[in-house]
Amino acid sequence: MHDRFHIFFTTGTFGALLLATSALAAAPVAPAQQATTSKLAVNKTTGPKKPLAAPKTTTPIAGILDGSNGETVNVHGHHAADGTGAKYMNKVVYLGPLGNRDTLDTPYSVMGVPHDVVVNQQIRNINDMAQYLPSVQLEIRGDPNTSRPQSRGFEADVISNSRLDGLNVVSTTPYPAEWVDNLQVLNGLAGAMYGPENPAGVFEYTLKRPTDRRTERLSVGVDSIGTPTVNGDISGRVGKNGWFGYRLNMLHANGTAYVPGSWIRREMVSADFDIHLDDKTVIELDASHYTYDERGMAPGFGIPAGKAGNPTGIGGQLPDAPDLGIRQAPEWSGYNMETNTFLAKIKHQINKDWSFTLGGLYQDAMRQSFGVANTLTASGGSNGDYTSSANAATTANDFRVGSNMAYFNGRVYTGPLKHDLVIGTNGYMMGNYNPLTYDASQTIAGTYNMYSNPQINGGSQPYYYGRYKSSSVTSQSFIVGDTIRINKHWSIMGTLSWSWISQDGTITKSNATKTGTIIQGRTHTSVDAAFSPTTSVMYKPTDNQTFYFTYGRSVEAGPVTSNNTNYVNANQYLAPSHAEEYEVGYKLRYGKMQVNVSGFRMTSQYAMYLPDGNLQKYAYGGTQRNYGVEAQISGELLPNLSALAGMTWLDAELVGSQIAQYNHKQIVGAAPLQANILLDYRLPSSLGSFASGWAFNANVHYMGNRAANITNTLHTGSYTTLDLGTRYGFHVARFPWVVRFGVSNATNERYWASVFTGAVAGTSGAASTLYAGLPRVYHFTLSMEF
Repeated sequence: MHDRFHIFFTTGTFGALLLATSALAAAPVAPAQQATTSKLAVNKTTGPKKPLAAPKTTTPIAGILDGSNGETVNVHGHHAADGTGAKYMNKVVYLGPLGNRDTLDTPYSVMGVPHDVVVNQQIRNINDMAQYLPSVQLEIRGDPNTSRPQSRGFEADVISNSRLDGLNVVSTTPYPAEWVDNLQVLNGLAGAMYGPENPAGVFEYTLKRPTDRRTERLSVGVDSIGTPTVNGDISGRVGKNGWFGYRLNMLHANGTAYVPGSWIRREMVSADFDIHLDDKTVIELDASHYTYDERGMAPGFGIPAGKAGNPTGIGGQLPDAPDLGIRQAPEWSGYNMETNTFLAKIKHQINKDWSFTLGGLYQDAMRQSFGVANTLTASGGSNGDYTSSANAATTANDFRVGSNMAYFNGRVYTGPLKHDLVIGTNGYMMGNYNPLTYDASQTIAGTYNMYSNPQINGGSQPYYYGRYKSSSVTSQSFIVGDTIRINKHWSIMGTLSWSWISQDGTITKSNATKTGTIIQGRTHTSVDAAFSPTTSVMYKPTDNQTFYFTYGRSVEAGPVTSNNTNYVNANQYLAPSHAEEYEVGYKLRYGKMQVNVSGFRMTSQYAMYLPDGNLQKYAYGGTQRNYGVEAQISGELLPNLSALAGMTWLDAELVGSQIAQYNHKQIVGAAPLQANILLDYRLPSSLGSFASGWAFNANVHYMGNRAANITNTLHTGSYTTLDLGTRYGFHVARFPWVVRFGVSNATNERYWASVFTGAVAGTSGAASTLYAGLPRVYHFTLSMEF
């Protein structure tokens, strides 16, 4: 009855809001004078009137008011259902302080997962978008929803590499895919534009914004063996000239996940508003609440530390991944997570040459983690034997983040040279909170086997209580940049940032005094005016192609070590480190298709645990050096065939290691080869109106053989997965409806989806952790507009 109440409540609330907004918008309302975040392609004879475009004199320099980011709606008499056009090419990318730019005018490798991919592939959480980008991988930390992303073999930071509409957010908390419009990933260094961050690039998520056309959409569906899902999405504009834009988005999913005995609940409510003070000024307000709970999901498997004569710790090879269609964890094991996000921006076009953007965000990402921790046995781990214990998380049960931006963008001329300028600042403050007390780890007696005897009955849910602020980071950067267009073929772009970083860590819960730099029982590191430059040269032999070279250096905040008495610098931050990159690339746009190719060399300081008497010390002990080549093709290969495909070859290696046996070893978890190809085919209209509503898609994902420990004596093996899907679009009383059915991992491949070292920030520790990939999962969605 409880589950039914949630479903009825969500559906009823959506229905009430649907009626209310329909009443408000019953009379035709002229769209806002200036184009907003949703663009309409209109049939001139039968379609609705086009929104009044912004006057030529207000063409934005940084793309702040041109609607480049957001859901695209195609209208041809009866407008098409959401996503059915399969528009998979990214022509415009968002570069933070540089604003929206054509990808051909961007000297970076920027890959994206557009809105149409999200809806057609029935993506439920934003981390599922990663598989479509060949340079991105996930480190699954308990659940795919809480993964930490990495790009080009470098692990992202919890805060600095992830952004929502340009503002820093937590990367390791769950987000629903229904909340965002698209994902763009800038691969490589971006510290000169975004301030201190790991060399894992920038993961930029774009929120759904109010649309010019009034839309009321209800989507109902089910995943796997019983997770019914209801999503209501209402959008439009009211008031004179549509000055007030609104978007209300609600989600409820509750039921059995991919294996009997498991459970998942997702609940989200978000509100997004655009307030146009005039045709040059818009205020954006966004607020959301998301709850994600799960039980009985698959645990990780730890690889024990190796010893003399047995450097792998488990014999000679990794076991094959288990079938997650068979439950691997007790019903009490799982997570409770809650994320609240509030965002505000003001954008103003001062005149035809100058504009500014101001923005701020606050986020509170809370979590309760209580699960089983499995460790492969030294004698039988290669056969799937392991021991198990029940644990309450001892760290990071709450992240609180405040982030900000302020940019002035302008255009000036010096003789024949055109300068696109930016001056501004961005930054964030993050507090990390740990539990004050927690239940001791429970050893669950016996040895188990992941194939024949998984541990699903023992132990009981451990708890923890209270919280204290264990660490904090403050980062603020001053940024200046200039893109100089010499002529129609040559351009030079330079961006410089100076960053102020402050990091504090609590030694213990009681602030007990230890050796080291102590400020009232805390450790402190800071750096002033740390310099991060990037410069690029672009050559365009024709309007539809670009060659570029980019060099950059970037500072990054130092990682913090674990709160463990075995480390002499427990809970302390390392000093900020530096990374460097050389990149060359080529971009081509031909018709409705785009090709990006790039090659790169990147280096970054590498932290590891080094011997220090009878204990260990966490310190920089080498350099991670990555070479790679990546390529992506997106758009329409044929009039009815869309593609989003790419591959990355990567050589990620540790060099200059202070521990000789680690030197010239492959980085744990970095795949030497990764590829993905998504094809979407729509039956042509020549087959008739009924047949032309059908579309079919297939996605093939390949992951190469990854090192599973720092000595490279264990490897995961490669794997290939296949996803299949179909959809049918039709109209009911002039409104577009679409039904979708898909199956992911159609061949039920068993594979290790993620492997990472047990140390902080992806660096070298004594052990690694494995997570298996999901089994075959079915998806069904019916989306209806009214």
